[in-house]
Amino acid sequence: MSELSQALATAIQTALPGATVQVDDPDGAHLSAVVEYAGFAGKPMLAQHRMVYAALGDAFETTLHALQLTTKVPR
Repeated sequence: MSELSQALATAIQTALPGATVQVDDPDGAHLSAVVEYAGFAGKPMLAQHRMVYAALGDAFETTLHALQLTTKVPR
């Protein structure tokens, strides 16, 4: 896991306690994240994604330009 991937995973886990987060950076340019969080229950996908983007704060504007995001509710 790259330094950036680890920083993103930590930021998400800090903002969404109990979340399971997997961030992949296979080629150093295309990031993807899978976030599983009980707090997503009952929320539409757009709201779930906004919660993750809020956790990333300014990183999305300064460091990242794209993130493939998948959100899930634990079964």
